[in-house]
Amino acid sequence: MSPNPDHRTDGVPRATVRLSTLPGQVPVAEQWAGANQAKDEKLRVRKLERRARDGGYELRHSDRGWALIDAAHKPVDDRRGLSLKDVASLLDAALKP
Repeated sequence: MSPNPDHRTDGVPRATVRLSTLPGQVPVAEQWAGANQAKDEKLRVRKLERRARDGGYELRHSDRGWALIDAAHKPVDDRRGLSLKDVASLLDAALKP
């Protein structure tokens, strides 16, 4: 019997358990940072896709990288394997008024 009279002994026992990482897995803090970076990249890609579509272009991804495709289905400036930063600068140049 518990020395505390308000303490109940019947029912489901409750305990706080600290989860440890399994061998070979990264800690939870590192997983959150990776998830944030992945979400940032996903949002950036979607923003670039919208800008490209509004300008009459298409943004495509391959194993080599990104490509900006024009209405004639040819890469802009005949460039493939671009980074997202390169695609953004190409879009800026192509969509200048």
